[in-house]
Amino acid sequence: MVYSNKDFPALKNDRLLRAATGKEVDKVPVWVMRQAGRYLPEFQAVRAQHDFFTVCRTPELACEVTLQPLRRYEHLDASIIFSDILVIPQALGMTVEMHPGVGPVFPTPLQSPSEIDQLQEDGAVSRLTYVGDAITLTRHKIEGKVPLIGFTGAPFTLMGYMIEGGGSKTMSKTKEWLEKYPKDVHKLLSLLTRVIIDYLVMQAESGAQLLQVFESSADHLTKEQFAEVSAPYLKDIRTGVQQKLEEKKLEQVPMTVFAKGGGHSLDVQATLGYETIGLDWTVDPVEARKIVGDNITLQGNLDPQDLYKTPEEIKKMTIDMVQKFGKHRYIANLGHGITPQTPLESMTAFTEAVHEAF
Repeated sequence: MVYSNKDFPALKNDRLLRAATGKEVDKVPVWVMRQAGRYLPEFQAVRAQHDFFTVCRTPELACEVTLQPLRRYEHLDASIIFSDILVIPQALGMTVEMHPGVGPVFPTPLQSPSEIDQLQEDGAVSRLTYVGDAITLTRHKIEGKVPLIGFTGAPFTLMGYMIEGGGSKTMSKTKEWLEKYPKDVHKLLSLLTRVIIDYLVMQAESGAQLLQVFESSADHLTKEQFAEVSAPYLKDIRTGVQQKLEEKKLEQVPMTVFAKGGGHSLDVQATLGYETIGLDWTVDPVEARKIVGDNITLQGNLDPQDLYKTPEEIKKMTIDMVQKFGKHRYIANLGHGITPQTPLESMTAFTEAVHEAF
């Protein structure tokens, strides 16, 4: 059966969207980064039969794993489409493999700036239509239970993977590029920004109701570097998506920026035009609110490692956290993605506690 991106089922739980746009909520909404993932046995069962990127590229499989946490946890207020930030480098013609126990690997990363011109920007988003198809299918299968979030990696984070050839604890090659090839760095970041804007617009057209931009490598940037190689492009993405949705006469979609390790630049993030700012677990909620003011929603920020504590401890810490953030303009989440060995009952304790806090 072919599903259309028109006539979606009516949304029954709009807490997430209300919180993101500053409206009153009956309860604080909660969802978790990587909630569709390795900590779930039902996800592992799918992965035992299919390669990681096959799941991403097959709308029926991506839809199935997106829905898995919703079946298990009744208190979740959102779903996030199952995909990966590295589908963009793939669409640009780079090979990305998922190696067990290692994570993503680029067999041939960018060695020199001359290779930027070999990236296939033309038609990149048309090579990502499987994400749009997965979003449309999921919007129908979710039956309006909760909103569906789409996402992308931010330009600096994607550039880091493309240069380092995978995850890196030091980002030494990327930092070398920042020093040696500043012009080329901005050329690559601009290219990625253009593709990301079109990619996010395509996700919104396909049915995504909120869009999140992951600047997962902000912890490698100083405040000065963040202002130079991250913030301008994050701002361009927000403005670009807004303009293109307007041109297409489509409804505007609230957007979230999550800069892991970017707590030093919350003041800058507050000027980028995003409805929501995600916080990692190192940021104090009360301080963050003082910096960003009352007109931006905050999201976060329990340490994922705290989910290894007892359910009683998790409940207590979660209620304490939620009360620090307050009920207005707040979305409860972890300060980064849930980790693979997290006990299943920890998610129950966390999501229940959020709804009990007020």
